[in-house]
Amino acid sequence: MLWRLAPMIYGPTVLFGLGEGAVIPLIPVIASELGADVPMAALVASALVVGQLCGNIPAGWAVARIGERATMALGAVIAFAGVVGLLVAPSLPVLAASVLLIGFCAAAFGLARHSFMTTRVPLAFRARALSLLGGSFRLGMFVGPFIAAGLLALFGDEHAAVWFFGACLVATVALVLLGPDPETRIDARTADEALGEDTGEAVTGPIGTHAPTGVVRTMWRNRAVLSRLGLAAASLSAVRSARQVVLPLWGVSIGLDAQTIALVVGISGAIDFALFYASGQVMDRFGRLWAALPAMVLMGTGFLALALTHDLDQAAMWFAMFAAVLGVGNGLSSGILLTLGADVAPQSEPAAFLGSWRTLSDAGGAVAPLLVSGIAALFSLSIATAAMGVVGLLGAGAFLRWVPRFVPRARGGA
Repeated sequence: MLWRLAPMIYGPTVLFGLGEGAVIPLIPVIASELGADVPMAALVASALVVGQLCGNIPAGWAVARIGERATMALGAVIAFAGVVGLLVAPSLPVLAASVLLIGFCAAAFGLARHSFMTTRVPLAFRARALSLLGGSFRLGMFVGPFIAAGLLALFGDEHAAVWFFGACLVATVALVLLGPDPETRIDARTADEALGEDTGEAVTGPIGTHAPTGVVRTMWRNRAVLSRLGLAAASLSAVRSARQVVLPLWGVSIGLDAQTIALVVGISGAIDFALFYASGQVMDRFGRLWAALPAMVLMGTGFLALALTHDLDQAAMWFAMFAAVLGVGNGLSSGILLTLGADVAPQSEPAAFLGSWRTLSDAGGAVAPLLVSGIAALFSLSIATAAMGVVGLLGAGAFLRWVPRFVPRARGGA
């Protein structure tokens, strides 16, 4: 049944990811045209992740009360207002507010499909199913920058990619409202028949639907796993988020044009996308640690090495090479945060725990661009990039220490 409903299950995420992927590499470029220096451009780009963090709990509230379908449609409509803001922004504050709004709405798409999959996928292939969900977003992030590069070559204007994002949002609303609703076609009672034999420990309930006080209480009750494995997850989210900000900024800093930056980011996304299902296979067959640890080591060392290349004669070549290394690392981590959260969620209160888990991991992603911006302003972009490499290596050590403790041996791979 998942395959029959695949366009409705994965289609909205792919469309939103296509539009967002086309715009993300160009946000620093648009900010620079409005007068931003490198640190300020990083701050504007970071608004996307901050918006997603702020939208996490409201999106969970919406999913619980009006359903996944209505939440995604409403999110796409609100995101369109952010697209209009990108097109007409007369100043950096308006541009930053528009990026923040788009990130806020991106949380609705993440929560809606995460909630759907975690309540209907059995443990036997949980990692593969959730990696496929992550891969549907990666498809958009892979193809989007190439579309942006083509539009730049055709029209010579960065705003053409923003118009494309708006068209993707219109198509998303049409698909969500006019297509069959997976919520009603696959309910909790028919999940086992739809997906195969259930091996137990299924996660039930929507994600992030508790009020903020409920999330705080759940964080306190599960503080042991959240303060250890949860912080490792936050470090992974941080280096992922830093990659989205550092790569476009690095291209601007070494003097590349917008089209070249979009192509390099697109190649990195292609490598990332190519590995998403392999990550799920590794986690289901060998354990979660076998995906998390190599991913963090690759991204950590990739950032550290990139930081040494800014003033070299072949800076553009090194930029492209280490962008590819970061793409490999990110691809190997596809679905790991979704899967680990489902693995360690208590059966008595999984929804609130997953809301806490997602909030913590998103916080790591929100802090990273701010950290890059602050360090770049105080020192340099190279030092900021190296700092994110250190975060990646520390996160690798945290996964090595805490996955064997909190994730059952059959899944953790220890």
